[in-house]
Amino acid sequence: MKAIKILPILFLFVLASCSSIRVNSDYDTSVNFTQYKTYAFHKSGIDRVEISGLDKKRILNAIDYELSKKGMIKSENPDLLINIFTKERERIDVNQFNAGWGYGWGFGWNPYLWGGSSFVSTSVEGTLYIDLIDAKKKELVWQGEGIGYLTENRAKKESIINEFVLKILAQFPPK
Repeated sequence: MKAIKILPILFLFVLASCSSIRVNSDYDTSVNFTQYKTYAFHKSGIDRVEISGLDKKRILNAIDYELSKKGMIKSENPDLLINIFTKERERIDVNQFNAGWGYGWGFGWNPYLWGGSSFVSTSVEGTLYIDLIDAKKKELVWQGEGIGYLTENRAKKESIINEFVLKILAQFPPK
């Protein structure tokens, strides 16, 4: 009976963990990030990203929005070049739930044992990398990474992309 009471709590925990985006960042500690005021997208790098043109546009618009909130300006002569990279992988989860009651001998047939089911689910886990490159030195100075679950649902896609970019760029500039 206790296992049945725990199941809804476990389901909520799994559901909540699926909707979260994990972020990391890395940067060159010798760089003074206050020197960067302008940016542009690294066209040749972004052209190689293998995602739909619409999703690429959504990502770039979200980056524009977040960097403008930080006071940065898009420029033809930028301090930083912005590049993105994506990857995805299918994740398959198999969950088994076994519950029973009654008595038994451990082996053999037990007419009082019940319960047990397996659930198989698949999801697509995506990773978005945002690279900030010093335009003069042509060196990577900061990289942010966001890992989370993707959707094909058009209504949710834009908000998920915006959340990825928001959480990644929340770590820029490093403090």
